[in-house]
Amino acid sequence: MRWENLSTGDGHSRADAALFGADAVTTRTVDTPEFRGITFHEIRARSIVNRVPGASRMPFEWTVNPYRGCSHACVYCFARKTHGYLDLDSGLDFDTQIVVKVNAPELLRHRLASARWQGEHIAMGTNVDCYQRAEGRYRLMPGIITALRDHANPFSILTKGTLILRDLELLKQASEVTDVGISVSVGFVDESLWRTVEPGTPAPERRLDVVRTLTDHGIGCGVLMAPVIPFLGDRPDQLRATVRAIAASGATSVTPLVLHLRPGAREWFMSWLARHHPHLVNRYERLYAEGAYAPKWYQRRITRQVHELARAHGIGPAAPGLPRRIRPAAGTATGPVESVESAPPEPTQLTLL
Repeated sequence: MRWENLSTGDGHSRADAALFGADAVTTRTVDTPEFRGITFHEIRARSIVNRVPGASRMPFEWTVNPYRGCSHACVYCFARKTHGYLDLDSGLDFDTQIVVKVNAPELLRHRLASARWQGEHIAMGTNVDCYQRAEGRYRLMPGIITALRDHANPFSILTKGTLILRDLELLKQASEVTDVGISVSVGFVDESLWRTVEPGTPAPERRLDVVRTLTDHGIGCGVLMAPVIPFLGDRPDQLRATVRAIAASGATSVTPLVLHLRPGAREWFMSWLARHHPHLVNRYERLYAEGAYAPKWYQRRITRQVHELARAHGIGPAAPGLPRRIRPAAGTATGPVESVESAPPEPTQLTLL
């Protein structure tokens, strides 16, 4: 594996921006049912706070990703291509060869304490899920959230994982001193579709239970209705059922995002489609003939339908971000630090690398 080629993704050359060297890697296999077939590559990273590329559509500038690869094994995952930087494939290797940045909490704490850090918003779960199964073993997120809490640094988490409830008390503590945004990803509630396209994830209803629990404890939680999968999860009755379930969970917002297929993800998804739904291959080739994104007319149609359903159930899309204010630590004279988020101009599935 070319570990030295792993870069921060901020435009620097791989040689200059390598996050760790091969001598910092420990490879482990765990012979327990929940991790059977999965290999963990434990590394001591050189950096953990990454700047989002300037061309990104994301409404935030900084991310933390304690893992690479994801046992959720979603066939459409846009992050699959990143495994190629390690000489691993974007298919089965992405699902089973998990890179664990074991020193992530200490690196983050050091960065937040730096005089150069201005308290900007940090997004997590935008590349691979920080609450995938590996987190149950490595427990990196408690240290990460604690560091963010101690520095009153605003952050957000996007997840499909129910393990986030383990850290409920920490999230409550952090929300008392800074802006904390939580979103759960639920693109559909069709059980047969879930079992085939997201085989390593908790069931959609279990994820909506997370929304209920967070909301009941005073932590507002939105739902990213992503991805809406063309011809498999986009029928009016399917959209209606999903929005109805999201509304019943107490979600503060619902934001639909149509499936997009970037290189790496596209090949793996189309291979899956040919095996499970061969009659749809030609339709997908036509729909995505212009690139990774479905045509804007299709995205707008789905967005309009979901928003109409959401309004009927008393919820709506996520509002554009307001200025985030970090409360100064007790006993300091430092004023609030502000950063601003804005909603992306077009509906699009999250992309980072």
